[in-house]
Amino acid sequence: MKEPARILVVGGGYVGMYTALSLQRRLKQGEAEVLVLDPEPYMTYQPFLPEAAAGSISPRHVVVPLRRVLKKCQVVIGEVTALDHAARTATVKTLATEEEGTGPVEIRYDELVLAPGSVSRTLPVPGLADFGIGFKTVEEAIGLRNHVLEQLDIASSTRDPAIRDAALTFVFVGGGYAGVEALAELEDMARYAARYYHNIGPEDMKWILVEATGRILPEVGEEMGRYAVRELRGRNIDVRLDTRLDSCEQRVAVLSDGSRFPTRTLVWTAGVKPHPILAAAGLPLNGRGRLKCTAALRVDGVEGAWSAGDAAAVPDLTSDDPEALCAPNAQHAVRQAKTLADNLLASLRGEEVKDYRHAYAGSVASLGLHKGVAHVYGRKLKGYPAWFMHRAYHLSRVPTFNRKARVLAEWCLAGLFKREIVSLGSLEHPRAEFELAAGTGRHPEAS
Repeated sequence: MKEPARILVVGGGYVGMYTALSLQRRLKQGEAEVLVLDPEPYMTYQPFLPEAAAGSISPRHVVVPLRRVLKKCQVVIGEVTALDHAARTATVKTLATEEEGTGPVEIRYDELVLAPGSVSRTLPVPGLADFGIGFKTVEEAIGLRNHVLEQLDIASSTRDPAIRDAALTFVFVGGGYAGVEALAELEDMARYAARYYHNIGPEDMKWILVEATGRILPEVGEEMGRYAVRELRGRNIDVRLDTRLDSCEQRVAVLSDGSRFPTRTLVWTAGVKPHPILAAAGLPLNGRGRLKCTAALRVDGVEGAWSAGDAAAVPDLTSDDPEALCAPNAQHAVRQAKTLADNLLASLRGEEVKDYRHAYAGSVASLGLHKGVAHVYGRKLKGYPAWFMHRAYHLSRVPTFNRKARVLAEWCLAGLFKREIVSLGSLEHPRAEFELAAGTGRHPEAS
């Protein structure tokens, strides 16, 4: 009897989860087994991170538990440290291998889906590694929310004007989706929270957006990008275009235009780069470090290896430019995952594969509660209609009916009741209180 093929899916994000979900629905009994490998036991729906940071959505509703959704797949929590595709083996480090002290284990596979996504792209800016805050995971989003509310508490209780000024200065670097939406949502939240402080008003806070190019939100088009700048500046947000962050040592943000801002909050959202495992995989890469793929989502010239999403350079067959590649965004990733699963099944069954082809529908972006911009199917929207479209689109795209219902319920409740403005910063150091009680002498911040 023929052994079932083993399909190893590296990454549990958009591509990894949706590919595995499609495979488990359509694989015949004994045809293949699917193993999903990811460092986290959940998939994060990243477009909802700004709303989670603002308190509009609970953190647990921004993530989708892999084991619950992928019931017919084997889910392994760990990360690939090396790949030998010629031998069809992956070297994997898991929580158990660390506890056992035995070193990484090898996992054999027949078909590889390499979809580890991307990681934050940082630059050698002095002080960035020490004081920068990322915004790519749900932990970072909730940590940033707690941090911002904590700064209001510091500013309210200090008598030192320099400390107060630094606490109320918030610098965001990067004018893409992540930076603009995170800043807009958090500024909205902080403006609301200020009403509960006797000595802080919205006018006391400085919100600064730093973008190295001459426009923000390039995905929504030039006209809507200019509108977004006007909208943000109308809320007294300092938008600095054609400006870079030169350094942030000693908690002072120094910009390329000569400005200096003492700040306790510097959020870095200036782009992403391919996951480091791609460089170690020994598979063909393009100049930007992404896997060279065919339109059928096969790694170019390599049998048994597939990829899509952020990790893959996939030809855009809908473009007139023969060199054009699909943008590394969620819209393409979700659709590519379905085609990838179709083609992988077709390959296993000796059938013909098909090319991925999808015309980009457009983009939507939130600028805070009831505010947004959109450029969809050639139509341009702004204000409330764009914000509503943003919510409707992402509600339709978040995986599983369970998550859709929970998110919708939270939005409805948020419309009836006031915002939650509590900081739970102690969650980041859960043992601190016990260590103090136990007399270890450790300070909460040191735990």
